[in-house]
Amino acid sequence: MEILKAVIIGIVQGITEWLPISSTGHMILFENLLAMDVSDAFMEMFRVVIQFGSILAVLVLYFTKLNPFARSKTDLEKKQTWGLWLRVIVAVIPSAVLGLLLDDWFNEHFYNYVVVAIALIVYGVAFIAIERNRRGRPEKIRDVYEIDYRTALLIGAFQVLALIPGTSRSGSTIIGAMLLGVSRTSAAEFSFFLAIPTMLGASLLKIGKYAVDGNGALTGQEWSIMLVGCAVAFIVSLIAIKGLVSYVRRHTFSAFGVYRIALGAVVLGVFLTQKI
Repeated sequence: MEILKAVIIGIVQGITEWLPISSTGHMILFENLLAMDVSDAFMEMFRVVIQFGSILAVLVLYFTKLNPFARSKTDLEKKQTWGLWLRVIVAVIPSAVLGLLLDDWFNEHFYNYVVVAIALIVYGVAFIAIERNRRGRPEKIRDVYEIDYRTALLIGAFQVLALIPGTSRSGSTIIGAMLLGVSRTSAAEFSFFLAIPTMLGASLLKIGKYAVDGNGALTGQEWSIMLVGCAVAFIVSLIAIKGLVSYVRRHTFSAFGVYRIALGAVVLGVFLTQKI
């Protein structure tokens, strides 16, 4: 039964990590419905480490684009790839610094139904408002390689907002990029690439904390849950990333805004029902 729950959580992670609809908001709902028979410490780590599967999906889908050693690339294209990686590193600095300092504090004070619901609704409204404001306006940056260091750093600053549960890491970076004049497709792609060092660092940090806190070695069941969750997240992420890129080439993010508002209302409803 726990393995089946890991499969379901892997599906939720694979979809919601890349779509700007908040993986945390969905995790709260599904964990409320499908509570796993594991320790709180393991569950806290599992929520983050399952992202390994999602990271691998980005690397597989964009291997050539992200590989500066690809033989098929010209010297100029290799230089562009190195430049892209440097801008990704610059963008990750704000969240890396503040995440190390404030991650535990944010989890302690903001990881609750009310905050998640409010963040879902506020960002949903933001997506709709931004799309309406952009209508008819030319995009300043239409290719991910055109993102300069200043723009990358500012996008990284928006990613810091993802420390608040319910905001969505991809949602924060995509909104930030769009406000800076980046096209929808390039905003989504840069968000994918930015996720690689961000999620990898967060996963390693959680594993380290789990070990330092003296939780002991993982049991066979816990290893199975981790591996199954990561494998499912990888497969579903492949589909979700391709689907999102295809969708935003022809549509706006407004539909995601409407969905976030509806989900926020559901999360708030669950919270109020439990209180009653």
